[in-house]
Amino acid sequence: MQKNSLQPLMVSMLMIAGVSLSACNDSNPSAESEASVSSTTEEVATEAPTDSTDAADLDGAVASQGNPISYDMSSWGSTEVEPVTIDELDNIQSTFGSVVTTDKNSLDYASNPATKYRFMQADEPYLDIIDSQKYLELGWYYANPTDTDKEKELSQAHAQKAYTLARQLMGDEGGRVLADMLNGQIVKNKTAGGQTIELAKCEFYSCMIIFNKSKAQASAG
Repeated sequence: MQKNSLQPLMVSMLMIAGVSLSACNDSNPSAESEASVSSTTEEVATEAPTDSTDAADLDGAVASQGNPISYDMSSWGSTEVEPVTIDELDNIQSTFGSVVTTDKNSLDYASNPATKYRFMQADEPYLDIIDSQKYLELGWYYANPTDTDKEKELSQAHAQKAYTLARQLMGDEGGRVLADMLNGQIVKNKTAGGQTIELAKCEFYSCMIIFNKSKAQASAG
């Protein structure tokens, strides 16, 4: 009788032990999996800085600044110039050279009807005069350090002609205005040498000086 009562007890104990062993075995793969994931994460984190360094090197290679452009304004200002007035268009044009093309359907700074005189071929860095009833505009290509040597040379030559014309129109004050422009300054609503400058600046491949002719004429009268 006692022997029969012990059998169910032993069976129960064996079943409990089996469940415990099974639980222990099941927990081991999970621990190994977590360890594997942790190891992989550390490897990825270790490799990440290498990619970042490569990108930095690439950025440095792309960001080439080229050779800066210099303007020899001290020698430009050493020569005598013949003064001209704002209405002497023929004399103004002669300083820039020979007109290559004329566009009588152009617009001025304020979108008024105007005539544009271009002194360079279409495929060359431009040099323009735009003349209207109210404004006289000088414009030329402003080369960047990464441009070709030929583009830089033409841009420097254009700047020298504009410098000469500014001195013809405004005296030595005109030369200082050009120097300020080429050094990155923006000039607005300035009177220099008897001329009223609406806007003068060099940026984004372009230099421009815009004279307000009507104000100059009113001042002269």
